[in-house]
Amino acid sequence: MDYGKVAYVGGGNMTRALAGGMLSAGYEPSHILISEPLKAHRDTLSRELPGVVIFAQNEDAVRDTECVVLAVKPQILCDVCKPLASIVQEAKPLIISIAAGVRASDIEHWLGGQLPVVRVMPNQPALLRLGISGLFANEHTSERQLRAATNIISTTGPVIKVGSEEDIDTVTAVSGTGPAYFYLLTDMLVKVAVDLGLTYDDALALVLETARGAGEMADQSGETMDSLIARVRSPGGTTAAAFDFLDGTDFRDIFSKAVVAARDRAIHLADQAHKAGQD
Repeated sequence: MDYGKVAYVGGGNMTRALAGGMLSAGYEPSHILISEPLKAHRDTLSRELPGVVIFAQNEDAVRDTECVVLAVKPQILCDVCKPLASIVQEAKPLIISIAAGVRASDIEHWLGGQLPVVRVMPNQPALLRLGISGLFANEHTSERQLRAATNIISTTGPVIKVGSEEDIDTVTAVSGTGPAYFYLLTDMLVKVAVDLGLTYDDALALVLETARGAGEMADQSGETMDSLIARVRSPGGTTAAAFDFLDGTDFRDIFSKAVVAARDRAIHLADQAHKAGQD
């Protein structure tokens, strides 16, 4: 696994996860470059990622590279990209963006145009290399570049290639936001268990192990979710009582609307980024 020099713009948590994953996969450390403006963060990167080349300036990192990973906050991405346009246009590297809510066409425009751009939506468990990412590649991306992007991102978990950029907004609402849904459910179950008399530690252990086991059952059983629910939901039993109550509160409709709201927000943020980039 070596696609030449890969430069990360931004030295945050996701960069550390991806670069660390590349090192674990056997990537040549000197072919991984990271730009990070804060010295304290550069020192941390040097300790955590031995052999990786660290720069203070973005321009120094991206020069003469085969791939540039944009790993900065969406609200500053335009300001980061525009000064790099002339350098990027010389080599026309593969551009990978993990910034949420910024369209590939805007990134390509800010960097001077006619560039292969792959937009990726990872999620928080990628920090433990247990994530999953959605990926969209624009029309300038070759098959080799698509494989390179997929292999780089897959060091933190599976990658799902979607057919249109609009699908990335749905990925954002489902798996990008998704961990928070599970954290909320975990928190609610733990609090109820404590209210009903369990200790916090016991309640947390029960909920976390139940979530872990249910995830494995959903993944490995080959059954539909309705089938798995039916196996637990015995007529007249405790699960049936819980589900009968939930069905009476329009829980499913409420949750669906929440996911759609997240998707709509992703679209709105992309529209805002596009407008800001035109100013």
